[in-house]
Amino acid sequence: MTDWSLNSAETSLSLSAAAPNPAADRTARRQVATWLLLCCALLFAMIVVGGITRLSHSGLSMVEWQPLVGALPPLDQTQWEDVFHKYQQTPEYQQVNQGMSLAGFKAIFWWEYGHRLLGRLIGLVFLLPFLYFLLRKKIDKAWAPKLAGIFLLGALQGPLGWYMVKSGLVDDPRVSQYWLTAHLGWAFLIYAAIFWTALSVLYPKAAVAATDRQRPLRRFSWVITGLIFLMILLGGLVAGIRAGFAYNTFPLMNGHWIPPEIFMLQPWYLNFFNNMATVQFNHRLIAWVLFLLAPLFWFSSRRSALTPRARLACNLLLALLLAQITLGITTLVHVVPLPLAAAHQAGAVLLFSCALLVNQALLPDAIE
Repeated sequence: MTDWSLNSAETSLSLSAAAPNPAADRTARRQVATWLLLCCALLFAMIVVGGITRLSHSGLSMVEWQPLVGALPPLDQTQWEDVFHKYQQTPEYQQVNQGMSLAGFKAIFWWEYGHRLLGRLIGLVFLLPFLYFLLRKKIDKAWAPKLAGIFLLGALQGPLGWYMVKSGLVDDPRVSQYWLTAHLGWAFLIYAAIFWTALSVLYPKAAVAATDRQRPLRRFSWVITGLIFLMILLGGLVAGIRAGFAYNTFPLMNGHWIPPEIFMLQPWYLNFFNNMATVQFNHRLIAWVLFLLAPLFWFSSRRSALTPRARLACNLLLALLLAQITLGITTLVHVVPLPLAAAHQAGAVLLFSCALLVNQALLPDAIE
């Protein structure tokens, strides 16, 4: 996460000094926050659709990346047959989907197309209101480079996603777990930057004093957030090598707390990225750590003098974490059915959002 998004002295989105009155200032903040939260909602949808695209094996159905022309789907039978013919030349069709009908191809094509279309839509929904608010002086010009930086992060996601797809258009038709995890992690970083900014617009914060009593609890909350993000990245590796289809028992992994295959690959460090046993074990391990730390954090929050919003956020964080772990276990033991797996990915976004909400709520409120 970028350092500016974590600095409480900077996270209050500065509105124009020419605002005529406090009421107009609050109205402008609500408008800006609504725009940013709409972007978050679209990003949430894109992350979930991306998960469904992967789970339905739809991600390699579009074998070209056309940022402008590709915004339009095939419009007639000839265009559909042309797109399908290109897919038929790929190793995935020849090795996995040999004999697939055009109707079957359309079913996987629409998921990948929808995923890419959402990416384009998010870019427009972010850029056009940003320019509008800037021209209307509802956002201080000093913030323009920072918001432009978020837009750049989003623009880079397109090429990153294409390199991920391209990594699967080879003799072994599956995308690289490295590119998949990078694509997923990048999406969460963009989401975090926008969501944090939206919270800062709605709830301006003061500079943190050296004697801030909530500093230890806030540090604890950032540890929780970091572990959640790490668990999300490990989930990307699990998905990339399809480790969720192995060791479908809990709490043991096929009868072992630590599977004996955990270091079967050489050199040893490849096990952390390529070994199903190791990757799934690490994902479980972080979940166990969070399962132990989250209640400790919650008890610490109960002993602290918090605002009602901060206390509610801490309560919600514990509830969401327990729900997400339960959902992950259920997905695993049922061998990754698509609805449960998609819900698990959606739960990761909600849990990550709540962790950011806790961090921001623990900052001291500004006096307006």
